[in-house]
Amino acid sequence: MTPRHRNILLAASLALNIGFVAIAVQRHWPGDEPAQAAASLTQRLGLSPGKQAAWAALEAPFLEDLAENWADIRAQRQALLDEVFAARPDAARLDGIQAKIARLQDAQQKRVIRQLLAERSVLDPGQQAMLKDLLMQEFAAQATRVEQLHQTAPATR
Repeated sequence: MTPRHRNILLAASLALNIGFVAIAVQRHWPGDEPAQAAASLTQRLGLSPGKQAAWAALEAPFLEDLAENWADIRAQRQALLDEVFAARPDAARLDGIQAKIARLQDAQQKRVIRQLLAERSVLDPGQQAMLKDLLMQEFAAQATRVEQLHQTAPATR
């Protein structure tokens, strides 16, 4: 495998891995709507009305920010794929796109960590443990879409 191909795979892998945390925080577990999932989570955590209000105040701006960042990441992923599948991929352009994706992912991960710390401050120790367990279950159950694609792709010979 050439260094260029390894870098492309690394960029794609990093982009997908950061998705684990963001998706888990946004969804917490499967639901039709993010607001519905958040309502279910607040109920499951047993939040009082005051804690629910504090949680909602933290959640709304975070989800908006997260959506904007994901839009930026998707745009860079599209640029990466366009370049990879161009007639003559430009290594310098690929490196630049990869660096941009890495910066966006780093910012995304920092946002998620800040959000989890803020949410943690609203919760009592039992609720914190429950949220941690739910997130760990989500992480353990997730496979990236790339993994899923490769697992379900028919074998060719």
